[in-house]
Amino acid sequence: MKIDFLAPATAEFKDAIAYYNLQSEGLGFEFAAEVKKTLERIVQYPEAWSPLSKRTRRCRTNRFPYGVIYQIRGEIILVVAIMHLSRDPRMWESRQKNEEQ
Repeated sequence: MKIDFLAPATAEFKDAIAYYNLQSEGLGFEFAAEVKKTLERIVQYPEAWSPLSKRTRRCRTNRFPYGVIYQIRGEIILVVAIMHLSRDPRMWESRQKNEEQ
């Protein structure tokens, strides 16, 4: 399966890496590695996590308080958000609606 990111998800990912690197040198790279492991789990078992909507699911990272919000689109995993779990859980919904138009 191929993994694609919506532009806002890419920006969130980069911002989180930068934030963690400011907190402690190298921590952002550890965060990026954890997200990569999460994406690998998603590719291996795309339907293993509970649905948030009809076509959207969330897989939590193990070490950091983040979830990868994604959709299965044939042979593509579309990453809708890399979301801190303390944020509004519905913030990704507008991205889903914009993407489906």
